[in-house]
Amino acid sequence: MNKKDRVSEVLKRLDNEYGKEVRTYLEHYNAWQLLIAVILSAQCTDARVNTVTPTLFKAYPTPAALGSARQEDVEEIIHPLGFFRAKAANIIACSREIDVRFGGEVPSSIEELTSLPGVGRKTANVVRGTVYGEDSIVVDTHVKRISNKLGFTKETDPEKIEYDLMKVLPKDHWISYNYHIITLGRTICTARKPDCLNCFLCDVCPSGGKDV
Repeated sequence: MNKKDRVSEVLKRLDNEYGKEVRTYLEHYNAWQLLIAVILSAQCTDARVNTVTPTLFKAYPTPAALGSARQEDVEEIIHPLGFFRAKAANIIACSREIDVRFGGEVPSSIEELTSLPGVGRKTANVVRGTVYGEDSIVVDTHVKRISNKLGFTKETDPEKIEYDLMKVLPKDHWISYNYHIITLGRTICTARKPDCLNCFLCDVCPSGGKDV
């Protein structure tokens, strides 16, 4: 099977297995809450982030409120997440700039988003794809690892992987691919022990069965 046909078959099977609905595991009600949640999710599970964000957003319901918060108070709320000091500093500074520079509205362009403290391309693309419906590819650890296994890229740098995937994936699957691969990586193709025998992509994956 050539690469083009393999990409098409992989996407068809992912759609059949997981559906076409775009969803995130991070609980949020608007673009700002999602942005803050994604920043907090670095080196941490989404489930754990979801345990602290309700308290955080109740105490600081707007970018202006969080942007003027005392760092010690924010640290106390997000302490269970790890790296809480750096994360507190980032979400406060990020919220302040959203309030001051963008009138409290989270921007949608990759350039403006990545100009905010604590926001890289991955975080920006999560917001762009999930909230604004902008075609975007999020390269997290699952997407990086599994895209290499599937033969969609040979790169290791996230930005280079992003550009490789933009070349091989049709635009209408950029967003769904992110969530499908993240789900696959958490349930079947795990980093510690991929379950190739029970993977619905095993026969079309160049690495299929090699981890058994």
